[in-house]
Amino acid sequence: MGDVSRWVHEVDAALKSRATPERAERERAYLKSAIDHYGVTVPQMRVAVRTALRGADIDRPALLAMVRELWAPPEPGALPVHERRAAAAELLERNVALLELGDAALLEQLLRESGTWALVDSLAASVVGSLAEREPGFGPILDRWADDEDFWIRRSALLSQLIPLREGRGDFARFGRYADAMLHEKEFFIRKAIGWVLRDMSRKRPDEVYEWILPRAASASGVTLREAVRRLDERQRAAVLAAR
Repeated sequence: MGDVSRWVHEVDAALKSRATPERAERERAYLKSAIDHYGVTVPQMRVAVRTALRGADIDRPALLAMVRELWAPPEPGALPVHERRAAAAELLERNVALLELGDAALLEQLLRESGTWALVDSLAASVVGSLAEREPGFGPILDRWADDEDFWIRRSALLSQLIPLREGRGDFARFGRYADAMLHEKEFFIRKAIGWVLRDMSRKRPDEVYEWILPRAASASGVTLREAVRRLDERQRAAVLAAR
C-alpha cells in the first residue's frame, strides 16, 4: 500500500497548496460544517486530484484504500477535512467503473458521514446512480434508503435516479414510488431533490413529468412544484400551477 499513502499525501499537498484560509472560514460557516476546511474551490479540488494522480495506475483495492484514507482525519486527534472528503468523492466518480455491488456498504457509510449536500449530492447522483444503474442488486438497497430515518440517505435514494432520468433512461417508476412516499415531508432537502429530479427529467420527457406532477400539484410543496414545472411548456406549467 506504499503507492496509496504516497498518492494520498500528494493529493493532500496539492489541496493545501491551493488553500485560502478566508474562504475556508466562509465555507465552513455557509455549510454549517463541523469538520475542517482548507478553503479550496471545487474546480481547484478537481485540478489538484488530476495533477496529483497523473499517470497513477489505480485499481479497485487502491481506490477504496485512498477513499478511506482521504475520508478519515489526516492525523490522530484531528478533524476530517472537507476538501479531502470532496477529493475522495471525486476519485470515486472518476473511477466508478471499478466499483462493485459489494462496495454499497462503504458508499452508505460515506453518505451517512457527509452531513452536507456538498458531499452527498455528487456521491448519490454520480457514484451511487452509476453503480445502481448497472447493478440490479442495488435496487433493494435503494428501497431501504428511501425509508431511512436519515434524510440525507433518503435524499440519496432520490438523487440516485437523477442522471439516468436526465439522460432519457432511468427507472421513473422507482423514483415515483420514492417521491410519493416523501411528498409530504417538511425537510427542504427532500422537497428540493424531488423537484430537481423532475426538472432535469423534463428536458427529455416533459409529458411524463407533467402527467406525474399534475394530480399531485395540490399536495406537493412550493419548492418541489417550482422546480418541477421550470422546463415544462407554458400550457403545462399553467395547468399545474392552476391545480395548485
